[in-house]
Parts: sequence; structure tokens; C-alpha cells
Amino acid sequence: MGGGAARRTSECDCVPVISDELNAAVLAAHKNGDSAKLVGLYSLAGNLMVEFGRVEEGCFFLTQAYVYALELGLPAADSIQATLVGLGRDRW
Repeated sequence: MGGGAARRTSECDCVPVISDELNAAVLAAHKNGDSAKLVGLYSLAGNLMVEFGRVEEGCFFLTQAYVYALELGLPAADSIQATLVGLGRDRW
């Protein structure tokens, strides 16, 4: 992803959105049924949104990553859950 995963959209550089490149990668992973790739992409998108203060959007993406990680039995599910717990969106 050479063009960056997020870009800022306002003149004040304060409102980030997911880049077209990251969005295209997510759509391609869905089309190809690549759930493992979706875990990484949704995690990236979620963490970027949280970093930019867009917690609601970030938690949406992180929840998607979490569901796919759980379905695949990936160890990443634990760290994604920990992030969601830290954001008040899940409990241990």
C-alpha cells in the first residue's frame, strides 16, 4: 500500500478517511474470499481511525477484524479483543 492507508480530507487536515487504496484492498479481499487478509486490513483501518480520534468508525472496523479472526481461529483475535476492551467495546 504505497499511497498511504489514510488521508486527511479537510483544509485543516483534521478529518481522516480511509484511503481509496485501502478501501480497494478490502473490496478485493472480500471478492477473493481472503478472510485472513481482511483481518489485517480491517485492523489497520480500525487502528488508524482510533489514532485519528474517530473511535466509533475505528471500533466498527476492529469489530469486523475481530469476527474474521475468531472465525479463522487466528491468534490476532486476542490483541484485537484487547484493543476493543480498552476502548470500552468488549469485556473479558
